[in-house]
Amino acid sequence: MAFPDAPLSAAVASHGLAAVAYLLLAALLLPGWRKGRHSTALLAACGLTAAWAAAAAVHSAGWVEQWAAQYSEALEAARTVAWLVFLLSLLGRAGHSRSWLLGAAVALALLPLVSEELGWLAERDAALPMACRLMLAVAGLLLLEQLYRGTPPHERWSIKFACLGIGLLFAYDFYLYSDALLFRRMSGELWAARGLVCALGAPLLAVSAVRNPRWTVGLALSRQMLFRSAALIGSALYLLGMAACGWYLRSFGGAWGPLMQVAWLAGAAIVLAGVLFSGSVRAYAKVFVSKHFYQTGFDYRDEWQRITLTLSMDGPDLGLRVVQALAGLVESPAGALWLCRDDAAGCRCEPAASWNLAPQHGAASTAFCRFLEERQWVLDVPESLAQPERYVGLELPLWLHGVPQLWLLVPLMLHGRLQGVVALTQPRTAIALNWEVRDLLKIAGSQAASYLAHQQSSDALAVARQFESLNRMSAFIVHDLKNLVSQLSLLLANAERHQGNPQFQQDMLETLAHSVRKMTLLLQKLSRGEAPERNTALPLEQVLAQAVQARAAARPRPQLTVRDPGLLVVADWHRLERVLGHLILNAIEATPPDGTVALLLRRDGPSAVVELADSGAGMSEQFIRERLFKPFDTTKAAGMGIGVFESRAYLDGIGGRLEVSSECGRGTTFRITLPLHAAAAAA
Repeated sequence: MAFPDAPLSAAVASHGLAAVAYLLLAALLLPGWRKGRHSTALLAACGLTAAWAAAAAVHSAGWVEQWAAQYSEALEAARTVAWLVFLLSLLGRAGHSRSWLLGAAVALALLPLVSEELGWLAERDAALPMACRLMLAVAGLLLLEQLYRGTPPHERWSIKFACLGIGLLFAYDFYLYSDALLFRRMSGELWAARGLVCALGAPLLAVSAVRNPRWTVGLALSRQMLFRSAALIGSALYLLGMAACGWYLRSFGGAWGPLMQVAWLAGAAIVLAGVLFSGSVRAYAKVFVSKHFYQTGFDYRDEWQRITLTLSMDGPDLGLRVVQALAGLVESPAGALWLCRDDAAGCRCEPAASWNLAPQHGAASTAFCRFLEERQWVLDVPESLAQPERYVGLELPLWLHGVPQLWLLVPLMLHGRLQGVVALTQPRTAIALNWEVRDLLKIAGSQAASYLAHQQSSDALAVARQFESLNRMSAFIVHDLKNLVSQLSLLLANAERHQGNPQFQQDMLETLAHSVRKMTLLLQKLSRGEAPERNTALPLEQVLAQAVQARAAARPRPQLTVRDPGLLVVADWHRLERVLGHLILNAIEATPPDGTVALLLRRDGPSAVVELADSGAGMSEQFIRERLFKPFDTTKAAGMGIGVFESRAYLDGIGGRLEVSSECGRGTTFRITLPLHAAAAAA
């Protein structure tokens, strides 16, 4: 490649300064060159940069021009490759991937020199050397970006100045050769300033060398970033080739040239879009990157994050997400899931979900499930059919042969038990089924099995809660029936002594009518299910009078005193009357026939207070604290222990509260406080 006509003094001074700067830096690094491969690579890069700058200065001065021009180009190629080697050593590349990248860089660096020797090639494509060096500059910038991005934030202080210095070198090369490609000639002014720009990077490298003498960064380029970079570079190369072919068709196609160029560009763009959106091409590229650039075939952190995110997503069809998560590990385009069910004959696997496959209908036999549970193998179905002697005892179900392109059977194991089986079809690209793939599928299958078991437990718990709700409703209904039976039993017990009393006869009829209404409401509730409560403004005095009247035939007979009439509360009539009636009945049962059960209704500020006092046996403070409000705990022979619990729960729900005070042998007082309706509170 011909050198530009640059200002003599500026070019000589610029490149001479660069030669001196990098020579001094190499001298400083020379005593510790054996500390590690990073120091050796940096020393070699600084030495070759100093040699290149000196050759460029000699060529700019016109001394031994032919010799200087020839060696300056060779030293420039060696300098660029040396800086790339240094960056690769910092990135900690694996041996195979480093060799591959280094070989590509050397090929790009040598291509301009070879083209100079083959005169016919240089004449037909004079831009080839500049394009190669431009691509080397782009490669250097990409490696620098990966180095800085992959370094933990707390360690970037040791390499940031080195990244600036080397980045300045590659960025200026990118600008220089981009300008040369654009105008088909090298700018003399830009060439003259190149040495000075390179010299500015030497102090920055010296600072980083002091901060990190051994350069033990130990970074790794992520698969995702390398895959995207490869896709970007490949697309760029494709577009450059497409543009070159289009220019050739336009220049040599004659009258059909413009038409052929447009048709070619449109067709090539369609092909590129098809390739970029092709799942098979992406799968092949991922496998190629993992195989040729990394020691392991998977980025376990990314794969585990993807699996966990897929399995934990909100959605009803967990089985479908299990198939997708396992299929994504091996680039399989379709699959199906069978879940194990225990029955009288043993364990059977029944179809549960399918992805990109027709719904499956066959169920796996107990022998097949037992084989998977005992061996815990990831079965290669084509291999098991071709070499049955390696799978002694395996009996594949006949319907399984109907799955198109069946490849793998992945057991979902949890605590040594088979939870299910995932069938995967042939991958989009050839994947070697080695120990690493099998182990990853086993571990992912175990995690999927834990999610499936958790979902089954959640479903079972939901069903249990439904039965618990049904049992609870039944318990409350039985409790209400028990209270009604108690009222009728008291009525019959008193009828023998007071049947001739007209007042008793009237109370008896009213009690019977009340019991019939309550039983009718219970029957309606059972036939319609749990009806929603309707809270309205209720006259508390009338609710209390109805509850007392329903127990008028009992002995002792409850007495109601209304100190403040006209109090309104917001509640459901039947529910509130049931709560009050239960507390009155408890007071009657705890009081001897010659005792007293008294109710007092009064107002206390914005609240209505009902005090229910009896002269019964009373309760201890410990019993009130530990047992009174505990559900299903009772001292009665035929009791259920939910009456007081339900009463307090309902009163809390409507903004009220239930308090109790009692002493053994001196009776009990229940105090019910309810917020007044707005109109009554304002009055």
